[in-house]
Amino acid sequence: MEANQEWKIVLIDDEADIREVIRITLADAGYRIWTAEDGEAGIRLSRRVTPQIVITDIRMPRMDGIQVLETLKQTQPDIEVIVATAFGEMDLAIRALQLDASDFITKPFNDDALHTALARAKTRCQDRKQIRDYTALLEAENAKTSKDLIKSIHYRNNLIESSMDGILGCDAQRRVVTVNHSLENMLNYSREAVIGTMTLDQFLDPDDVQRLENNLEGEGYGGPNRLLLFETQLLDCNGDKVPVQVSASALMDGGRPSGSVFFFRDLRELRRMEREVADQARILHQDKMMSMGRLAASVVHEINNPLSGVLNYIRLMTRILRRGPLPDDRREKFMQYLDLVEDETDRCSHIVSSLLAFSRKSPPTFGPVHIEDLLQRSTALSRHKMELQNIKLVLEIEPELPSVSGDFNQLQQCTINLIFNAIDAMPKGGTLTIGCNCDRTENQLIISVSDSGHGMPDSDLPHIFEPFFTTKKEGYGVGLGLSTIFGIMQHHQGSVGVKSRLGEGTMFTLRLPVNGKTVEEIGRDNRQGSDHHG
Repeated sequence: MEANQEWKIVLIDDEADIREVIRITLADAGYRIWTAEDGEAGIRLSRRVTPQIVITDIRMPRMDGIQVLETLKQTQPDIEVIVATAFGEMDLAIRALQLDASDFITKPFNDDALHTALARAKTRCQDRKQIRDYTALLEAENAKTSKDLIKSIHYRNNLIESSMDGILGCDAQRRVVTVNHSLENMLNYSREAVIGTMTLDQFLDPDDVQRLENNLEGEGYGGPNRLLLFETQLLDCNGDKVPVQVSASALMDGGRPSGSVFFFRDLRELRRMEREVADQARILHQDKMMSMGRLAASVVHEINNPLSGVLNYIRLMTRILRRGPLPDDRREKFMQYLDLVEDETDRCSHIVSSLLAFSRKSPPTFGPVHIEDLLQRSTALSRHKMELQNIKLVLEIEPELPSVSGDFNQLQQCTINLIFNAIDAMPKGGTLTIGCNCDRTENQLIISVSDSGHGMPDSDLPHIFEPFFTTKKEGYGVGLGLSTIFGIMQHHQGSVGVKSRLGEGTMFTLRLPVNGKTVEEIGRDNRQGSDHHG
């Protein structure tokens, strides 16, 4: 730690929590650390404290991390800059490396990656000093080789070994002249087995070689002699394919091709995450279809009675009309029949529309969701099942609720799952209480679903959100409902909680952040709107 005290670091990030966590981490490691909340403040701070290393977020308002990097390299070129990127911003990370960034690390920060990037930055900083000192010595002795020496050391330290991407350099004949440690690890080759003995063609399928060259020469991925964010597959030492994202440049010498350099980002972890997302979507839809099966049976009964009434009224009106023209005293009665037919048909239409909307498989679409509407639709679809099981429904919904940002279909899936769980917990009847109110301290909207059923033992509570954990008898559930709710709430920046006692019932709560404004501001806007319309 004492060895780190000579190193000064400026951290630039617009998120206060991130600044504080990294400040504590680096201070504990012995570094001298200063922080700034935006790019302009970070530039001013760097001019004042002259750090050896700057860590800057790329995505910041007003002055982003790329602009910070460019400004620092113009005014304080010896500062090593590490850029922090989100997982999907590799184009910006590559741009930063092209602008002589020391390294990049991805958010959320990993301590090992952070300290590795700092170690590389320190090595680069020390190498720069050695190059300057040695260059001064060579120039003093009028040595002709100084220019070639500086170019060689600069190429190796700045471009190759400092990158967390796999890098491969080829000469004009596509023979490998350099690889970095990241590429060795990616493909399980040693550099001794690669440099000077293998060509670019041996790392790719024949079709991919031609496709890569055509796109490097073409306009589609960055312009002639450049390639940005092109996806292909490399072959490792066992011949297995490794998905990668490629950025490349053709090297020119006096207008003639002299070689090429390739930056390879390993996409295996990204592909694994994509598969996980696809699996989650499949599980989500599977759970919805299970709920659909239960809803369909309930909805059939829910619409059967009004349809029977409609049919009877139509038959009655048909008989009346067949007797001849309606006298004035019967016309008003006839209109009442038509109003009843319209109301019952409209009720059936709403129930069927809600069921169809719930069943539709569509990508998540976030927008304003009015919770009162969501709860009314959810209870309408399950009301008949409650009646069959002698369950009393109590709604306690606070008036003038603010909206939340979310996917209506997914949030409805959460509430329907909780309603069905509550119904299952009361096979001999009981009370189902659904409430919704605002927590003005946390600026959250809270949905609660409570039953008066048999409850759960304390030993089950830590596990109920785990996939395939179920307290139901075999054949009555596979344990996906609550884990699905947990995933949906995380996706909505919310949370799900539970309280239960054996023999006393269970209460689930869903917490969702309120849209944009605070609850107080929304209430004030609603009142002002009412006054205006009044």
